[in-house]
Amino acid sequence: MVVSLSGVDPRNLERCADLADDLGSRSVPLTLLVAPRLAGAATADWVRARRAAGDPVLMHGSDHVPNPLALRLGRRAEFAALTAHEAGLRLTAASAAMDRAGLVADGFAGHRWLVSAGSRAALAARGFRLCADQLGVDDLHTGVRHRARVVGLRGRERTEALRCFALVLAAARVTRRGGTLRLAVDAAELERAGQRAAVVDAVDAALDGGAVGVTYLGLVGASVPAPRARVVSALPDRVRG
Repeated sequence: MVVSLSGVDPRNLERCADLADDLGSRSVPLTLLVAPRLAGAATADWVRARRAAGDPVLMHGSDHVPNPLALRLGRRAEFAALTAHEAGLRLTAASAAMDRAGLVADGFAGHRWLVSAGSRAALAARGFRLCADQLGVDDLHTGVRHRARVVGLRGRERTEALRCFALVLAAARVTRRGGTLRLAVDAAELERAGQRAAVVDAVDAALDGGAVGVTYLGLVGASVPAPRARVVSALPDRVRG
């Protein structure tokens, strides 16, 4: 089981830290998805602390600005339809933004989990270890693809209650079948008690089914190149009330 968290910002840092604590008590690590040109100072502080404790960081696109020339909605996601050259330019800008924020990218996840073949080639050329998309995770060093679909609360069900139920059911089903559960959490979803509870219930359902929590780096047999310290989920001083 791999749990990722995206959309972290100063408005939801406390909720993100609480979720990290809940998962930590279950020995389930987080993988943090960061769009570097959207990450403010307080967010970067918290992400650095989490990474120092062993939670990897994936570059989550750059700034999530859609491609205006793409006709299909899905292909308008930031890296969904780029050539290798176009993706390389965006990755250069995103890497510079990561450097300015003092963040290190351990891999890449496309905005909306969509990544073009050209983007994947550009990532490999720049030494990225992994690339995660909607249907799987590519180890860019070995060429091995780990097939596993992303599961989250943004399903097609019309009501929140149905989406929450479907999430927990999917987590149990994937685990029961011996698959890899990739649970994607958007920080905005933590604002609603029912959705937050569904995330934790999905994790518990997977654990009850025998799943073990790993990170995206762990999925490809790697780890954050830093010693694991006590997990830090406390908020940065700059966002304390």
